[in-house]
Amino acid sequence: MRKLTYYIACTIDGFIGDPEGDATSMFKYSEGPYMAWMGTEYPETIPTQGREMLGVDGENRHFDTVIQGLGSYQLALDIGVTSPYNHLREFVATRSLAESPHPNVELIADDLVGRVRELKAEDSPLGIYLCGGSTIAGELIEEIDELVIKTYPQVYGTGMPMFGAGFEPRDFELGDVRAFENGVLVRTYTRKR
Repeated sequence: MRKLTYYIACTIDGFIGDPEGDATSMFKYSEGPYMAWMGTEYPETIPTQGREMLGVDGENRHFDTVIQGLGSYQLALDIGVTSPYNHLREFVATRSLAESPHPNVELIADDLVGRVRELKAEDSPLGIYLCGGSTIAGELIEEIDELVIKTYPQVYGTGMPMFGAGFEPRDFELGDVRAFENGVLVRTYTRKR
């Protein structure tokens, strides 16, 4: 069974964006040793155009598939990119788009959980990258096997939470922790079963 990993950036107070979902204030931390680490350890999570600009040439280490909601995907569409993760199989959960704007992007309009379970059951040594955002993470919370949380040294006070889900405690076990000199902290958690 493949893992579904929610690999996400957030503030110290757990927000992945402002109330409208804008996270551009966090971009300034994607530099130096932290960016080098991301390019080496998780090269597949950098969008295809960014990989080319940064000279990230590595093979996919953890994931061969990405799932995102329309809000996350819309950021790429707004700049004319219809396949932001062309080096992965791309899925976009949406009821708004009638047809995919790119042959590499499959739209999931109904039964997101069922489709993710099918993807997890595929035979592959690589997992599935849940790119975001809050609503889709909330819908898939019971399917998430691993969290890789990149915490940036900012406090928003309010904004878009990591999970748009109702209250119910779910336990995860802390694994690797990495701290970078720019204040970014990366923690990995595995779901306790």
